[in-house]
Amino acid sequence: MEDQSPKKITRLLVEWRGGNKAALDVLMPLVYQELRKLADSYLKRERQDHTLQPTALIHEAYMRLADQRLPEWQNRSHFFGVAAQIMRQVLVDAARKHRAAKRGSGSKTSLEESVLVSASRAPDLVALDDALLELAKFDERKVRVIELKYFGGLTIEETAEALGISDATVSRDLRSAEAWLRRYLSEKS
Repeated sequence: MEDQSPKKITRLLVEWRGGNKAALDVLMPLVYQELRKLADSYLKRERQDHTLQPTALIHEAYMRLADQRLPEWQNRSHFFGVAAQIMRQVLVDAARKHRAAKRGSGSKTSLEESVLVSASRAPDLVALDDALLELAKFDERKVRVIELKYFGGLTIEETAEALGISDATVSRDLRSAEAWLRRYLSEKS
């Protein structure tokens, strides 16, 4: 499908970056299915009583993306990484509101069991976000690697391309960040 080719998506991203807001309107239908997969993946890991639907998550992410002034999109991988980061933030905001309303009821949200912690001790999204914010204080690139790989669903190669680093560096950063997050979350629980 030519309309969904990475080159066309990248071209539209560059046009949007250049100030053509209409390019976003053409872009969104092309990337909607991938955003839907991201949203579905996120929401499957949410607590059972979560009320946010995939369409609402995509809509909120779209509104936040559209509000950006001349985004610096580098390519398709970068766009999906940023979209994943925005979706993560929407869910974290919702989780913080839920936690405040429930006064810390202890609702848990798993990320991906094999990624960071065992299934029996899955971190809630707020705790994971706090850990990522702590890691960002001294190594922001490792946080970006985690976001792109696990929240954005990018491959190691796509993550490397989006960050302008080698595949080997992504793999090393990923292992190091996972170990740090595992240790941090276990100390905080």
